[in-house]
Amino acid sequence: MFGTFTEIERKIINDKRLSREDGIKLFSCNELSWLGALADYVRKKKCGDIVYYNVNCHVNLTNICTSLCKFCAFGREENAKGAYAMSVDEVIAVVEDAMNDPNMSGLHIVSGLHPSWTFEKYLEIISILHKKFPNLYIKGFTGVEITHFAKISGKPIKNVLFELKEAGLQAIAGGGAEILSDRVRNLLCPKKATATEWLEVAEVAHSIGIKTNASMLYGHIETLEERVDHLIKLRDLQDKTGGFQTFIPFPFLPKNTVLGKEVKQTSMWDDLRTMAISRLMLDNFKNIKAYWVMLTVPVAQVALNFGANDIDGTIHKETILHDAGATSPRSLKEDEIIKIIHDIGRVPAACDCNFNILRLIN
Repeated sequence: MFGTFTEIERKIINDKRLSREDGIKLFSCNELSWLGALADYVRKKKCGDIVYYNVNCHVNLTNICTSLCKFCAFGREENAKGAYAMSVDEVIAVVEDAMNDPNMSGLHIVSGLHPSWTFEKYLEIISILHKKFPNLYIKGFTGVEITHFAKISGKPIKNVLFELKEAGLQAIAGGGAEILSDRVRNLLCPKKATATEWLEVAEVAHSIGIKTNASMLYGHIETLEERVDHLIKLRDLQDKTGGFQTFIPFPFLPKNTVLGKEVKQTSMWDDLRTMAISRLMLDNFKNIKAYWVMLTVPVAQVALNFGANDIDGTIHKETILHDAGATSPRSLKEDEIIKIIHDIGRVPAACDCNFNILRLIN
């Protein structure tokens, strides 16, 4: 079947790991329906028909950032137009607004790297939120932010993570991985965590019982080989620790970024191809996320048949990606997510930030 891809299909059917060469070869495959069917076969075998989602609220504490990556439309210099830094009261107000949803279960907290905020300030915010909203699961910060906290506090990463865990943090967000290539990072985001530092945060977090997520930002200046290498680096660490919960392939949204005039937005074809290949290469990840905010709702729904089994959540009010021109809604209602999942014959499962099922909706 499809000539050169027969051996890859045989490996998948027999639960054999794909090589770097296999991954690169898959990115040359023009048989999208075959890729999708193979990824969906693996998804069903590994995960069954459950699709995970959260009833969650995104809280972006500040867009003031020392990094100002070329692919980011969210970050601002401190005195720039549109720059903001939320007070504790403002953070609480955002969460209280989200609590109008009786099924609200979790917070997703990520921000810019503020030049003058201390690590203690971030700790205080997590601690206050945990005490005021004890029934909400808190997923917060990326490997980039944790590295930043270690540098500004002078503390080892393990100490930073222990203190965040004691304050109420229960999982770490998957952002900031971008492409785990020094070449790419030196060109696009030289002022923030290196590939090695991002992976170190994940490994240390796993060693002390904090689950993390992983992502890949694709469709800018990376090569297809670098996409495959990125997946293999995540797969290698997962072999070692088993601490990654879900993988999120993020298509780059170029509007309003420095790269906006140089790079075109990815096609649906590339998004679905990348989703499927991620499922096939990441054989030790249970969950693959179709992040509807970046993909759009219709593409995310299709992606659930290209290897994905996680669609993120209601979000409440998304900011970072809409600054980059995302055309999706800023939030979805829970019944809308349930319908998206039911429409393709799958079973919606509301979960917390560690994928513990709270409700099954048959």
